[in-house]
Amino acid sequence: MEIDYRSRLTAVLDVVRILLVQGLAFRGHDESSSSKNKGNFLEILNWYAKRVEKVGSVINENAPGNNQLTSPLIQKQLVNACATETTLAIINEIGDSNFSLIVDESRDKSIKEQMTVILRFVDKQGLGVERFLAIQHVADTSAFSLKATLDELFARHNLSISKLKGQGYDGASNMRGEFNGLKTLILKENPFAFYIHCFAHQLQLVIVSVAKSILVVSDFFNYTNMIVNIVGASCKRKDALLQTHHQKIVERLETGEIISGKGKHQETNLAKAGDTRWGSHFTTLIRLLTMWESVLEVLQNVCQDGSVADQKGLASSLISKMESFEFAFVLHLMMKVLGITNELSNTLQQKDQNIVNAMALIDTVKDRIQDLRDNRWDELLEKI
Repeated sequence: MEIDYRSRLTAVLDVVRILLVQGLAFRGHDESSSSKNKGNFLEILNWYAKRVEKVGSVINENAPGNNQLTSPLIQKQLVNACATETTLAIINEIGDSNFSLIVDESRDKSIKEQMTVILRFVDKQGLGVERFLAIQHVADTSAFSLKATLDELFARHNLSISKLKGQGYDGASNMRGEFNGLKTLILKENPFAFYIHCFAHQLQLVIVSVAKSILVVSDFFNYTNMIVNIVGASCKRKDALLQTHHQKIVERLETGEIISGKGKHQETNLAKAGDTRWGSHFTTLIRLLTMWESVLEVLQNVCQDGSVADQKGLASSLISKMESFEFAFVLHLMMKVLGITNELSNTLQQKDQNIVNAMALIDTVKDRIQDLRDNRWDELLEKI
């Protein structure tokens, strides 16, 4: 009996681990015996039982009715046990080391404020490590409430605020004032918990500010957003863009103008950019250039067959803008600049990054941009 119980528990835990690692939901909308889809947990467990005889012999009808280990309560308890063991491993990994705190907040689907807490520290091999510690619900997003939540979390995991040597928050958040207050409260208690603004976020703010301060560049991105909006205004236009782009790729492959390869020429669409992630502008520009002829063709179709007069006029003006030297020049220029800064942004967001590498990377990017300014104009003009 005890052997069967252990086998049953091990099988159930195997399924729990798979779902947790993959980030999948456990429960189904209908978990009754007649349901065709009982949810991920029960379906995977049943699949497991059919393929492993040892598992099938100890679950479902082969298990006692009061010891199935599949109830929603048992599922929650096992998930909590996994979370507890994972958290304990993180705390043991930190040990007596100093650490830094990274905090952000967001509202979940139920409009509840959730605060994420990440700890960054140097492991025994001397490498920078980031560990996701917890998601904490905060009913009140004031600085005092956030501090109290952190104090409770630290006490629960036996973490000392005296070991805290750094703190970082999202400076663009709608909770900027609250996070500034939290920073101050922590510094009063521990003056060595220095605040560091995220380098990647600072880079985004600088690029947005500089781009918007240059009229021709700001104007270019405004027109780019208009192009993305009008081309993606309906499913019909999106489908037309994809179909036209696909046909042109096939034609070029047949003529040998381009070559095929793994990951190349996948179905794509124009991406809408956002200022909070300036790297998204780089993606938009790459796709716009890749789908250039197809975008122009869709805009021409809107001019000829559009049912809304305003959109027909806008499409016509966008075609004229795209065919102008100024638009093409700024497109290629910004692709060069954003290509350099996007590499830096992605690198700065890596978990194993450190301040020494970050400063060296920034110097390298400054040198590359200066080289672009001093020596790469002929190369840029040739592409245009």
